[in-house]
Amino acid sequence: MSTPAAAPAGAPADLAARLTGLVGALRAHGVRIGTGETVDAGRAMAALGLADRELLREGLAATLLHGTGQRGVFDQVFDLYFPRGVGGPGAGSGDPAADREELRERLAAALADDDTALLRQLAAEAVDGLGGYGSSPGSDGWSSYQTLDRLRPQTLLARVRVRADVRGRGSDGSGFADRLLDDEIRRRIDAFRGMVAAEARRRVAERRGRDEIARRAVAPSADRVDFLSAGREQLSELRRTVRPLARKLATRLAARRRRAARGTIDLRRTLRGSLSTGGVPLRPVLRRRRPVRPELVLLCDVSGSVSGFSDFTMLLVQALHDQFSKVRVFAFVNRIDEVTGLLEHGRADPEGLGARIRAEATLTGWHGSSDYGMAFGEFAERYGAAVTPRTTVFVLGDARTNNLDPNLAAVREIARQARRVYWLNPEPLSLWGTGDSAAPEYAELTEMHECRTARQLGGLIGRLLPV
Repeated sequence: MSTPAAAPAGAPADLAARLTGLVGALRAHGVRIGTGETVDAGRAMAALGLADRELLREGLAATLLHGTGQRGVFDQVFDLYFPRGVGGPGAGSGDPAADREELRERLAAALADDDTALLRQLAAEAVDGLGGYGSSPGSDGWSSYQTLDRLRPQTLLARVRVRADVRGRGSDGSGFADRLLDDEIRRRIDAFRGMVAAEARRRVAERRGRDEIARRAVAPSADRVDFLSAGREQLSELRRTVRPLARKLATRLAARRRRAARGTIDLRRTLRGSLSTGGVPLRPVLRRRRPVRPELVLLCDVSGSVSGFSDFTMLLVQALHDQFSKVRVFAFVNRIDEVTGLLEHGRADPEGLGARIRAEATLTGWHGSSDYGMAFGEFAERYGAAVTPRTTVFVLGDARTNNLDPNLAAVREIARQARRVYWLNPEPLSLWGTGDSAAPEYAELTEMHECRTARQLGGLIGRLLPV
């Protein structure tokens, strides 16, 4: 039986406030929840009760969420509004170093046994003993970073492996089995780090208020993570969303194409047909459009932090390639090279796409900094034939030229040849034109859009892609 969720001694009105607070926090993080789902969640809470906290968690998740991608945000918010307990385990002994070493020993034993209940207890003790800061009675706050920095659970791998071997839960001595055991121990350590983070958030929420911590301290879902600040794990999670997002966009594009194929009203044929109904045009006749799949060209800056944004967009467009008659992809830093073939071969290994492009394509010349002007000039000279009146061009990049010539003439020539040119910029609009940004100049020649998250990208791609 799971630990009961902490509930105040008061009335059901407080539980209703907690539920509406949970719903409001989830909405603030982009989870679409309507009145019907909220009512269903209230009924689920009344039916399940508070005795089994994990059962309550699953019941509320089933009624409020629409996809597995929202579960990470939900779990963090749920822990704030329905915490496992209140307060902390109390002060430790007077010797912090001895307490820390004893805690590490107990943590190693719990990790070797994979004892989830004990790991949660140790997470609470670790935050209580190692994570507090400030000078007021008790503490001004709690920090998961400070707790983990002092406890250093990642250094316990060897100690946990020895304990697992002694207790007969280790490997059989083969190298492959050793690697599997190490991976399992790392997974348990990562889970413990998550428990510490949740415990620290709960403690801070008790002091500062759940609503504020839910708004500021809960990590966003993958589709709302800023491309420029995303870490390796977040980018990996983003890549896993490419296929589902591509299927959704393909369905949307197909529907737009069906509507567009009907064309506009053919006035002459409509009036001729209305003669049989006394001149009343009951049945409008539409001009049938000849279905022609458009062409797409991508120009992608793959330098520095922008590379994560470009990689994700390239993978998304590759997943949508059936929607176009031709897709060509070009990557650049200060030199430009076509990477269409590399992208196709990289479908089975999306994690290594960026490294493969940088290793096999010619992207830099005598220096390694971004040079949009040189790249655009080289594209116009070497690949100008790739752009036709049927081609829609997407430029992906932050438009930071390192104070080099932006070569607006080359961009103007590309825009003259293409059907449309769109620029997706992963920087905030407020930063366009600051420092070495040539965004305002490029925006006069292209249609530039802020595109900071996968959610924004999906909306823009679905709206801007030609049919």
